[in-house]
Amino acid sequence: MANKDYNFNEQLIVAHLRDSNLCRSAFEKVIEHYTEPLYWHIRRLVLNHDDTNDLLQNTFMKAWDNIEYFRGEAKLSTWLYKIATNEAITLLSRNRERYHASIDSDAYLVENLEADEWFDGEELHKQLLTAVNELPEKQRLVFNMKYFAEMKYEQISEILGTSVGALKATYHHAVKKITEKFQ
Repeated sequence: MANKDYNFNEQLIVAHLRDSNLCRSAFEKVIEHYTEPLYWHIRRLVLNHDDTNDLLQNTFMKAWDNIEYFRGEAKLSTWLYKIATNEAITLLSRNRERYHASIDSDAYLVENLEADEWFDGEELHKQLLTAVNELPEKQRLVFNMKYFAEMKYEQISEILGTSVGALKATYHHAVKKITEKFQ
């Protein structure tokens, strides 16, 4: 999920974020550490490179604007992923309205995937992404977080506000639907 940066000590970073003299440099380390994993988390949800960059920037801006409200009850990474996920869901909802699509039909995402100049995936990878993006939104979110970001159910539960049992069932249904696409 996060970069394998062993110099990144989340507890120390959080302490520095609370210190007005160290906050800015600590947040720069947060950006450096989480840019790549958050980029790919968002990218798997919205599929478009430019939208992903915009949402990533929005995520860090919202985190910076609200850093004094971060209480440390959840991990910093969980808080950032929650912001990023909410940003992606908001964009998807706006796009659904724009394309007059239902909540369970994000076919425009597949069209955008094929048209995205930044997508260079092999055919099998493209088929997987197409199958994932044909899932209902909740299943797509859970699948992306569990399969691609390798998050634990407990962390996904904190981000989405859903019980672990419900997440396991959602993931199972998503895997079943994707598997059926490949048979």
